[in-house]
Amino acid sequence: MMGMRKSLILWILAALAAFVACGSNNAGRVAYVTLGGANQVAGYKVGSSGALSQISGSPFSGGSSPAAISIHPLKKFLYVANENGGDISLFTIDSTTRALTEASSRTTAGSSPSSLAMDSNGKFLFVANSGSDNVSVYSIASSSGALTQITGSPFPAGSKPIALATSSGGKFLYVANANSASVSAYSVSSSSGGLTEIGSYPVGSDPYSLTADPSGKFLYVANLESGSISAFSIDSSSGALTAVSHSPFTAGTNPTSVAVDSSGKYLYAANSGSSNVSAFSIDSSSGALTQLSSSPFSAGSGPVFAVVDALDGFLFVGDQSSKIYAYSINSSTGALSSVSGSPFSTTSSPSAMSTIQ
Repeated sequence: MMGMRKSLILWILAALAAFVACGSNNAGRVAYVTLGGANQVAGYKVGSSGALSQISGSPFSGGSSPAAISIHPLKKFLYVANENGGDISLFTIDSTTRALTEASSRTTAGSSPSSLAMDSNGKFLFVANSGSDNVSVYSIASSSGALTQITGSPFPAGSKPIALATSSGGKFLYVANANSASVSAYSVSSSSGGLTEIGSYPVGSDPYSLTADPSGKFLYVANLESGSISAFSIDSSSGALTAVSHSPFTAGTNPTSVAVDSSGKYLYAANSGSSNVSAFSIDSSSGALTQLSSSPFSAGSGPVFAVVDALDGFLFVGDQSSKIYAYSINSSTGALSSVSGSPFSTTSSPSAMSTIQ
């Protein structure tokens, strides 16, 4: 009798495990890439080695000049900012195939929406409108992913807001203003999504990208024309910024994008002018950057973005020759090694990328 009970329990546990596996989103790691010149979004499976292979049906048609991409934490919805269309596309993500289906209508944004950001709970979507010098904020319907512009939106920013980053789970929002060489900082209402400006902070010439480290302690800004990275510490209570000692730090020529790995130990800057990637170690106490002795790393022709796959330690860099370069990150040193088969071709020049598990 005892043996029968044990067998029955094991059978039930196996059945439950199978049920959970079937019901979960277990299609593996996927990367989505906006292809600005082709008005498309490409989807790729990310192999265990970091190699990319297109998913069935990719690339998917989208809006006019897609420039930025953001994936909802539930992994059911994907949003794309269409720069020339002045709107936002909503795609649903098939849980099995990871194919994309665009919603029947797009949401109007400001002029030339160029960057997207989202809070960690997926309640609000933030949109930088580089043509109208403001930031639109939308609430997200958890069931459908539909966007509704909140009261008071859009909120004023500096001149040509080009990039966004959130910190502390979306408690604070930071905006890089390309033409005013500044970063605007805002606190975000957890209930309404409304923005309250904290302050404006000077950076180098033509800030083009920014990112917060995973701990929310530091903010880094790529200054395109200055060839440098500005570094700030973030006040965890107020969101105010304080320049890190010896900031800005020298990068390559025309850094267009910055990314920090999931451990918060390394920062990577894609340099469009020198066609390479600068790699830095991050001082965990001060936030200061030290360039690795093996840096920079070659990265095709005019790289435009650098994205870290947080789960498995890969860095992806898209360049202007319609290729994506994939690198594995050495967790001990931060050095980059080219993934087998890299670079991977796209149908048009990639403009932005985001990955999910």
